[in-house]
Amino acid sequence: MKIEPKNKTNLLKAALGEIPCDLLIKNAQLVNVITGEIYPANVFVYDGMIAHVEYKDLTLDTDKATTVIDAEGKYLIPGFIDAHEHIESSMMTPRNFAKCVIPHGTTTVITDPHEIANVCGMDGVRYMHESSEGLPMRQLIDIPSCVPSVPGLENAGAVFMADEIEELSHLDRAIGLAEVMDFLAVIHGEDRMMDIIRVMDKKGLYLQGHAPYLSGRMLSAYLCGGPNTCHESRDPQEALEKIRNGMFVDARDSSITKNVKDIWNGVKDIRFFDHLCFCTDDREADDILHNGHMNDVARAAIAYGMDPVAAIKSSTYNTAREIHLENLGAIAPGYVADMLLVDDLRELKPSHVFFGGKLVAKDGKLLEKIADKEYPMEHQNTMFMKELSLEDFQIKAPIQEGTVKVNCMVYKDLLLSSTVLETIELPVHNGLVQLNDSDLKYVAVVNRHPGHDTIGLGIVKGFGTSCGALASTVSHDCHNLTIVYDTPENALMAANALKNCGGGMSAVKDQTLLHVLELPLAGLMSLKPAEELAKDSKKMKQANYDLGLTGMENPLLRIVTLALPVIPNVKMSDLGLVDVNKKEIIPMFA
Repeated sequence: MKIEPKNKTNLLKAALGEIPCDLLIKNAQLVNVITGEIYPANVFVYDGMIAHVEYKDLTLDTDKATTVIDAEGKYLIPGFIDAHEHIESSMMTPRNFAKCVIPHGTTTVITDPHEIANVCGMDGVRYMHESSEGLPMRQLIDIPSCVPSVPGLENAGAVFMADEIEELSHLDRAIGLAEVMDFLAVIHGEDRMMDIIRVMDKKGLYLQGHAPYLSGRMLSAYLCGGPNTCHESRDPQEALEKIRNGMFVDARDSSITKNVKDIWNGVKDIRFFDHLCFCTDDREADDILHNGHMNDVARAAIAYGMDPVAAIKSSTYNTAREIHLENLGAIAPGYVADMLLVDDLRELKPSHVFFGGKLVAKDGKLLEKIADKEYPMEHQNTMFMKELSLEDFQIKAPIQEGTVKVNCMVYKDLLLSSTVLETIELPVHNGLVQLNDSDLKYVAVVNRHPGHDTIGLGIVKGFGTSCGALASTVSHDCHNLTIVYDTPENALMAANALKNCGGGMSAVKDQTLLHVLELPLAGLMSLKPAEELAKDSKKMKQANYDLGLTGMENPLLRIVTLALPVIPNVKMSDLGLVDVNKKEIIPMFA
């Protein structure tokens, strides 16, 4: 697949020097991600495409461009491409997200809108596509493959089958199938997933993968099924095995999960890094504003020992190959003119950001105005919960007094989203299960979508809070209301705070509401610009700290993967405790 020029005949004339180009960037140190070289060059751009790269005679034709920018010896690199991104996880609208990331040099993102798809169905995907039209960056859409993430283990706001996938594939910027999270359905050739994959195969679009901890024959079967990328690699040997088997490994550095170091340690001794890419996955506004976006991910890899040119290649050219875009991610004739000027290949802070040959940001400031627009979906209420009571948050035991054995999900590490199953013995009083350890909390997943009143209750250990209730409608991937709490009273207050504002995050301690981060757009996104949202997010982070989540640099997204039944080994859903590997609901009581 290629991004075609508007007028190929004129592009040819510009390449030959027969007509003037729109832009000349002269005196640059060109970083060639195809050969790995760095050398002086002048780059000519016509109508958004690179027409010619001159590196033999730098005095030649310097008058054949309408606009000339002297790079003054700065490095010229391709614009950064995010291999896997959920814009909803930034908690910003697509337009506000663009304002935030463009100054950091991100010119293309491959976005998977399955967060909003699980809440609002196909209308949500169409909103993400429509609201990102005409931006000075490229937001390419991967069509959500798993709505819900695992059928039968949770209830979402929509269900996508092959027909829905086929319909959405006609969107102008649909580029592939989003992360196929139900990896067991692929491995075992289940009908629904095979039908969806066949739709994509007929379109010739790539299949984005999701294969946490897959190895051996399971990995081989997944690759034979079609998905060929993975951003869920966490272990050095896991990453190495996947690359050896021809899989693209998208090393992730999100606001909560940072895998770049471990992945680099696993693959650093191989000769070729063509299948190593980078992504942010879930990075929120405050993190982007103060640390950066894709430039920050590449910077991290360089700090761990990766060669800067190789890191830039993994952030640009490799990703373009992964998504089957032939003329993106490099600076060469016929390629799209998305480019950055940077002073330092280790810092990667762009002084100039060019999108389609147009200067859109300079010295950290956005130059290209992005108009504020409103869309009907931004004002729709998606909180369809029933009226809740204290009883909804009480775990009723099969006995009145004594002790009972309870199946419990356990976090072994504050930085990991994976969990294990343990059986613990808890006291029962007046027929209700009691907590006897500050490391234990109740957890409730309350369905908030039309037609469902299901509530899953359980016990979690090692979550990190020491008291109070933490609630969130940002809860991958069905985005039901998830609450981790010490008492039903605190849980009820936290839940009602979100119901009343249209969704978001809330924290309650001792029957006092500490803070509410309002996310009225699908219960996932704010309508505020990044700077205002970041201030609000900081207050929510402080509320997390006040509840005891002090062992994490960024606790905001801790709760969001608690109810994600595609991350081993056990998770919660609105139907109860889930055995991820067996795709079964686990009984509450052992």
